[in-house]
Amino acid sequence: MLKRLLFVDDDAMVLAGLRRGLHEMRQEWEMTFTTGAYAALEALENETYDAVITDMRMPSMDGAELLERIKDRHPEIVRIILSGQSEKEAVLRSLAPAHQYLAKPCDIRELKLRLRQAFASRDLVRNPSIAATIARLRSLPSLPAVYSELTAALRSEMTSLAQIEQIIAKDPGMATKILQLANSAFIGVHGRVSSLRQAVSLIGVETVRTLSLSIHVFSQFDKNSAIAVHLPPLWEHSVCVAAIAQRIAAQETGSKPMAEECFAAGLLHDMGKVILFAEKPKEYGEVLSKTGCDGGRIETREIEALGYSHAQLGGYLMSVWGLPTSLVQAVAFHHRPSEAIDIQFSPLTAVHCADAISKAAETAQSGEDIPLDRQYLDGLGLAGKEGEWLGFLEEFRVAKREASA
Repeated sequence: MLKRLLFVDDDAMVLAGLRRGLHEMRQEWEMTFTTGAYAALEALENETYDAVITDMRMPSMDGAELLERIKDRHPEIVRIILSGQSEKEAVLRSLAPAHQYLAKPCDIRELKLRLRQAFASRDLVRNPSIAATIARLRSLPSLPAVYSELTAALRSEMTSLAQIEQIIAKDPGMATKILQLANSAFIGVHGRVSSLRQAVSLIGVETVRTLSLSIHVFSQFDKNSAIAVHLPPLWEHSVCVAAIAQRIAAQETGSKPMAEECFAAGLLHDMGKVILFAEKPKEYGEVLSKTGCDGGRIETREIEALGYSHAQLGGYLMSVWGLPTSLVQAVAFHHRPSEAIDIQFSPLTAVHCADAISKAAETAQSGEDIPLDRQYLDGLGLAGKEGEWLGFLEEFRVAKREASA
């Protein structure tokens, strides 16, 4: 079935150029070109669309406001901003309503790649509840202590990129948003960014300062106190998985870039839980209260109660935000790696193993059972390695005790 795309710009000549440039895509896309935001809203009332690609700077209603309205009325639609490099502040303002950002003039190959990835994830998890949950997101919540540490550091002109990276590396929500922006064409990078260090370096201290202090993209978690008690253990678990995944990758591949990518994947792997804490505190609190009573798996409880799992929710968000496929796969399939198309060592491998190792040590407290997929590991020639990897958990614990001493 053809995907239906709606392109929006106030300049008829720009739309004509897009129409010519995208002529070859008529076999895959059914495209509508509208002049201005109000014409776009009228089109959306009369037809259904899979994606909206809009210019940022338009009279009466700009791209950010248009996508905000579309987000409320049609949360399932993939939303993309087209902007010039000079429109930095406007693009940052669109961080909430837009999924992705592309530079003008539009690179057709990049547009095709990003839309195909977003559609693949959405079509894989055809669940309106997921789209609706993601659409409500205003910001990804952060632990108050980490949020305070970041804002204090950003108020100082002496703060370095390395210090910013160290703080963000403690917080899955902040890390996800930074990686989203780093992977936008707005930054002007060719290729995908899957390392947190590279992402922070590309964005720079000033943009991070704007995100936090002016636009308030990062926010403290201030909702249901009964749910809030679960956040510190979740953050600690995510950092633990990230550290173990990094060590596994370093040992098995000897590649520093792969190790950094696996760290980022580990930090993000439970992002779906963060979203559920923020958007469905009552429902998720009930799921958590039942999990562990009979040694069952949390994802089973999630699907029974919500219709989807935290892994599906997190993978959907990563995909529509345009993060690299390797990170999307690690988040979406970290409990069930055999379901992914993966025939070599990847961040999914490292995160699955690190998560299982970490959870095995935490089971007495959490009641979660996350077994290693031994058939998957056998296929990669990694059978029997868990004994070595378990040592990385103890290394993490020792380092943590020393840091807090």
